Amino acid sequence: MARNAPGQHYRKGLSLVEITRLFPTDEAAESWFVEQRWPNGVACPKCQSDNILHVKSRKPQPYRCRACRKCFSAKTGTLMQGSNLGFQTWAIALYLAATGLKGTSSLKLHRDLGITQKSAWHLAHRIRETWAGDAPTFTGPVEADESHFGGLEKNKPEHRKLHAGRGTVGKVAVAGVNDRATNRVSAKVVPNTTRETLQGFVREPTQPDAMVYTDDATAYQGLPHHASVTHSVGQWVDGLAHTNGLESFWSMMKRGYHGTYHHMSPKHLGRYVDEFEGRHNQRPMDALDQMGRMARRMDGKGLTYDALTAGGADYPRSR
Repeated sequence: MARNAPGQHYRKGLSLVEITRLFPTDEAAESWFVEQRWPNGVACPKCQSDNILHVKSRKPQPYRCRACRKCFSAKTGTLMQGSNLGFQTWAIALYLAATGLKGTSSLKLHRDLGITQKSAWHLAHRIRETWAGDAPTFTGPVEADESHFGGLEKNKPEHRKLHAGRGTVGKVAVAGVNDRATNRVSAKVVPNTTRETLQGFVREPTQPDAMVYTDDATAYQGLPHHASVTHSVGQWVDGLAHTNGLESFWSMMKRGYHGTYHHMSPKHLGRYVDEFEGRHNQRPMDALDQMGRMARRMDGKGLTYDALTAGGADYPRSR
């Protein structure tokens, strides 16, 4: 492979033609999900017994546990439980979510998968749950920074304006840490950008002796093993001190905000952060391996529509 080949050229991708050949039917997709969930043979989601009766004609729950006598399918006890969407639809949705670097809106999923936009919106949020819950440990050196997401005050309707200034007013803060050794990122919504909040977030995934590079924000002053660059006077690099890796992550997420989703509500912003973090961290993997990891991380999780819209629905404004 040429030295100047674009991107992470060692990864094996999947074309649209290949993905449709891989999952031509619901049955083929179901077999793949079964293999991802139970690589050592089907086991009961309730009692973990492997004494399972498989009756292919018994749909939609073709498995019966001889130990606890419960019937189940590959969807039982996963994010797919209760979904009327076929396994083929779920598999292709995983492919679109994994390979869409700037995200995939529910409107596109609605068109590409032939389902309603409401179903696509719920589907997309359930897929984002596969990226939630990672707890990486960074050996460093690391970069730490924060960014803000939300609409401009001047573009908001009058009843939504806060009349409290410009800049970050009305936006939600997101803190991030990038490990240079692995290029993995940890990011989450934070309630504020005070010293206590940001330094606490930096310390959480980072080993105590790791070198930390930040900008000149006063909230980071006092961190051990710390160096910074002065963005306020146009200094972006000072030897090893810079936050360029994390700035690249923010750039990708904001391209998704403005170009794909157009709106990420404060209510669901944490889910979108999980999406961009998770997709970034698994990018070195081949496309099919990414999908397999996402499928396995569906196990033991659930997100009903009622739970998603609890406290006031944000549909259909969130895409």
